[in-house]
Amino acid sequence: MSETRHEGGCLCGAVRYRTTDTPARVLACHCTTCKQRTGSAYGVGVYFPAQQVEFTGATPQTYEFHSDTSGRWIRNEFCAQCGTTVSWTLEMRPGMRAIAGGSYDDPHWYTIQMHIWTRSARADMCYPDHAELHEQALPPA
Repeated sequence: MSETRHEGGCLCGAVRYRTTDTPARVLACHCTTCKQRTGSAYGVGVYFPAQQVEFTGATPQTYEFHSDTSGRWIRNEFCAQCGTTVSWTLEMRPGMRAIAGGSYDDPHWYTIQMHIWTRSARADMCYPDHAELHEQALPPA
């Protein structure tokens, strides 16, 4: 059986990555931090065990901050040239790595399974019938 692979990277192409197999989960986060981080209405995270993500090209830069809600750290990884966030890790999810869903070469291959922090979502947000909805974050792993 062949391994499922998907590739992506930053806007300028300096940072590239490859993910293998099926993601552990795919979610849209409506927290204030994700809205600021992405400059959008929500962030999409495609989560994999860290060993299923391989970076190629330039090494991403890291910015670590602490959540104003939980106090836990979040490490964003981004391109030093164009600033595109391509990945992040979370203190509350050891061993997992999130890939920014919009940074895939083909961002249509995955399905968003759940929406979290919906209490912070825009009032005009509409959710697909199949998606799980959570007013806050999922519990720690």
